[in-house]
Amino acid sequence: MTSILVTGATGQLGRLAIDALLARGVAPRDIAAFVRDKAKASDLAERGVHVRVGSYEEAASLDAALLGIDRVLLVSGSEVGQRVAQHQNVIDAAVRADVELVAYTSIVRADSSPLALAVEHRATEEALAASGLPHVLLRNSWYVENYTAQAAQHVEHGVVLGAAGEGRVSAATRADFAEAAAAVITADGQAGQVYELGGDAAFTLDEYAAALSEQSGTAVAYRDLTVEDYAAALVQAGLPEGYAQVLAASDDGLKHGALLVETGDLSRLLGRPTTPLAQAIAAAVA
Repeated sequence: MTSILVTGATGQLGRLAIDALLARGVAPRDIAAFVRDKAKASDLAERGVHVRVGSYEEAASLDAALLGIDRVLLVSGSEVGQRVAQHQNVIDAAVRADVELVAYTSIVRADSSPLALAVEHRATEEALAASGLPHVLLRNSWYVENYTAQAAQHVEHGVVLGAAGEGRVSAATRADFAEAAAAVITADGQAGQVYELGGDAAFTLDEYAAALSEQSGTAVAYRDLTVEDYAAALVQAGLPEGYAQVLAASDDGLKHGALLVETGDLSRLLGRPTTPLAQAIAAAVA
């Protein structure tokens, strides 16, 4: 019997990872969900999952959450700028608990990526290496939901804005990434592995717009902007300027291949092809 702790368990990826663990036959009693808000995890508790409340900033809560835990799925935090310290606290607690494996959800080629978003992931990978903990890296490309979550607006306005040119992105659904994480954290012999994960069929944003047009029945075009103009458009849409700059720069990275993955690691872990873009878009517009 192996006990698994999932951090960020009420977040979008963490919750899907728990679903995937249960689907793989892991008993609910062998899964612990680390959450900030117990109320948001009531459905997990009803399914028999242990809910352990705390925060990345509270060492005592991390120590309590790790009692009796063998393996940790460290889902990267969502608070950009605070993640290195938060992840370090989890790593330190995992060392104290002498866990047998930590799986960390990182970003594609974190050790060499030019993306600003890779900086905290790279630091976390270095912290894991320095800790001496057995660990495995799940380096995820973009989520398809980064695009499909805005599908209604894209259809309404008939346009997808970006600064990615003809760059191809190996985006996959969160559910696919979560299923792969569940496969890794439940498998033996994973320490030291590095998986570069992305969808089987990379696409350009122009191809995304065409697929959205087909699935929605409404003409949608991709409009390519400069990085500066795209950042300005994101600010105008309501995003904070700093975050808008990071997203626009990420599109420039996409343009130059920073989010392209051709390893096939994701589909191998899934034991099936990754979810097609058209299927993901159809679900979003349904």
